Amino acid sequence: MSTTPPRPRASLLLLAYLAFVSLGLPDGLLGVAWPSIRGDFGVPTEAVGWVLTAGTVGYLTSSVLAGFTLARVGVGALLAGSTLLASLALTGYSVSPVLAVLVGCALLLGLGSGAVDSGLNAYAAGAFGPRHMNWLHAFFGLGVAIGPLIMTAVLSGGLAWRWGYGIVAGAQILLAIAFALTVRAWQRRVPASTEAADATPAETPAIVRLPVRATLRLPAVWSGTVAFALYVAIEVSAGLWAFLLLTEGRGLGAAVAGGCVSAYWGSLFVGRVVQGVVAERLGAGLVLRASLAGMAAGALLIAVPGPAVLAVAGLVVVGFAAAPVFPLLTLTTADRVGAAHADRAIGLQIGASGIGAALVPAGLGVLIGNTSVQVLGSALLVLALALIVLYEWGARRSTGRPTAHPVPAQTGGEGQPTSGPVRPVVDGR
Repeated sequence: MSTTPPRPRASLLLLAYLAFVSLGLPDGLLGVAWPSIRGDFGVPTEAVGWVLTAGTVGYLTSSVLAGFTLARVGVGALLAGSTLLASLALTGYSVSPVLAVLVGCALLLGLGSGAVDSGLNAYAAGAFGPRHMNWLHAFFGLGVAIGPLIMTAVLSGGLAWRWGYGIVAGAQILLAIAFALTVRAWQRRVPASTEAADATPAETPAIVRLPVRATLRLPAVWSGTVAFALYVAIEVSAGLWAFLLLTEGRGLGAAVAGGCVSAYWGSLFVGRVVQGVVAERLGAGLVLRASLAGMAAGALLIAVPGPAVLAVAGLVVVGFAAAPVFPLLTLTTADRVGAAHADRAIGLQIGASGIGAALVPAGLGVLIGNTSVQVLGSALLVLALALIVLYEWGARRSTGRPTAHPVPAQTGGEGQPTSGPVRPVVDGR
């Protein structure tokens, strides 16, 4: 069987890239818009927590459920409906009269975004190769970078913050229409193989439906879920607390430290562009192991007491090494849990990444507040080593098969066996 994925359709690939840009756009709007929103609604600065919490709850809910519903509605319908929901939520942002309505719209935006994220990741894991998988996630970063530019341009032009959300809502509606027009093209992909190509109609694989509990019983599903939470915790924690470390811990000025934090995020973007090509040539497994080791090495540089340049170098190493981890872990999910469980597992993993992004950085903030910001490097190193252990443990327990348990032979009419092999398919229950 060939391990090279089929060449993706250019139209679907373009839509996938645009969808990942659209996922990042709203994240970049809020930071610039919030001072204006706060002033319009007459609420304190910390009220933004209500918006972020509602969005996170919606995102976690839909990202987990998406993996369990893909088999029922299909990826094309899921993407079209979820993008439409996100566009309606952003429209709601632009016309919200009070904060409570904005919070409700944040919940809807999270529901739409989480489903799009999980649905696209599940599709791309089977249809795209390592290069495009990495580039998709790089385009998410591009969306996050474009969002502030849109809102800044709106405010600088003398317009209200609502126009920024309206512009992005319009773009989302166009994307939803594009998904709706291509629903049939987003059919479930079947791995390319010479056996499948040569199969006759009489040899079409029979279908066995797998219950949800079969997926939830797999240890590799849960090790992968925790691994995603750990990875995102490292990525977000490094970016969130690096400025404090460089200023209060290593004595850099605010402007220089801010530039160094930008270099960290920049190395993440560049790493995904560059290492997407490398992973396609050397293999996802080898690049993943090298990247995990690089993250630990970068964390060690941050943890070692010394001049600020050492910590900055560590941040850049962590960013560049971490770049392909999320997309390649997603891409290789089927290798660890089996193809029949991959969609569900990816949904759980995406949901866990949201938990890791919220809880661990906040916990580190408490730890830093009670000790010193110098503890950041050590904490990142512990998380990176734990991630290596989890990945290796999950890789060793990989099923490498579509299902984790033997499936009885299927019988045709008159009790005779079918002529084709058994193919397990998730039933969405």
